[in-house]
Amino acid sequence: MNDGLKLGLAFLGGVLLGTLGAVALSRGKLDIKPVAADLLSRGIDVKDAIMGKVDALKEDVADLAAEAREASDKRKEAKVAGA
Repeated sequence: MNDGLKLGLAFLGGVLLGTLGAVALSRGKLDIKPVAADLLSRGIDVKDAIMGKVDALKEDVADLAAEAREASDKRKEAKVAGA
């Protein structure tokens, strides 16, 4: 099978699956709202956890940069004082 045919069949399969899902939702036989709400709430929890770790990492990097700047300034002062 060539790649164009594979991609075309995959596209048609996706369209068919999407159509079946839309029909099922419109007839009310599938209540997806609670599942979607739970999934979104878990996603928000994960995002909050990741953002907390990112904020902690930002603070650590800022502290490290401040220490590096201080060490650099001390070396420059020592070089000027020695010269």
